[in-house]
Amino acid sequence: MINSKKEVTIVIISHKSKKKVIKLISNISKELKIIVIENSEDKTIEKELSNFKENVQLIFSKNNGYGSAINLARTRVITKYFFVLNPDMQKIDDKLINVFYDSAKELNDNFGALGPRFENVSEKSHKQSNINEKYGEIESISGSAMFFCTAVFDENGGFDENFFLYFEETDYCNRSNKNNFKIYQINSQKVYHNIGTSVETFNIEETNKLKKLYRWHFIWSKFYFYKKKYGKFISLIIFIPQFLRIILRISLYFLNSNNEKKEKYLIRYNGLMTSIKGKKSSIRINDFN
Repeated sequence: MINSKKEVTIVIISHKSKKKVIKLISNISKELKIIVIENSEDKTIEKELSNFKENVQLIFSKNNGYGSAINLARTRVITKYFFVLNPDMQKIDDKLINVFYDSAKELNDNFGALGPRFENVSEKSHKQSNINEKYGEIESISGSAMFFCTAVFDENGGFDENFFLYFEETDYCNRSNKNNFKIYQINSQKVYHNIGTSVETFNIEETNKLKKLYRWHFIWSKFYFYKKKYGKFISLIIFIPQFLRIILRISLYFLNSNNEKKEKYLIRYNGLMTSIKGKKSSIRINDFN
């Protein structure tokens, strides 16, 4: 029996990730409430979760993005805290969850989100806090593992559902900091995130489409986030060099008939221009050939 069993709900966002979901759940106490949001029509996950009926609530949802799924899960959370985990997370167990719970109490719930320290990332690509600090204050943490006080999550307005992929956690952390709810890494708790897609059932054609989807949404979300943080005019100035590089690459690959790379940068151009024009992030995987 762990201290957090009555006050923490585990939230797992899945998209055709049933094997990874089962593996993750298997390392967590059956005394903890768990909500699984399945962002696909993969009904086979019901059978896989049949052994966990007592503590697992499964919700099927239309795939409106990671942040939207977390907001949906929040409507079912009745505990004081909830811990959002990506199915790819490793080294998650009762001890780690207890440390997060105890840390929340020690911080008097005065935080926007808590995250672990990641073992398999480079400092250049993944900023982390000072490892010598127990609670390392940081501008933003990874959305793959975020521990929330439910009341503070609500006060911060949850996730902006205009994001479909990327930057939704960065935006949440930015708004939380503005509300004087700081973001912290618990540096004693080290985890491993198998970075990449957690989807298990894609074939080669679908995988290629997924890569295109990621390219489009990354740049759409990046500009949208900058626009929210700095305003449209300053964001346009910031993005001028990137815009020019994209145009240059499209021209270059058009001239040497490299259609694969030309398509790559045309996707980025389309995502960026869609965001600049203030249009929604409506592109989905089936929109790509």
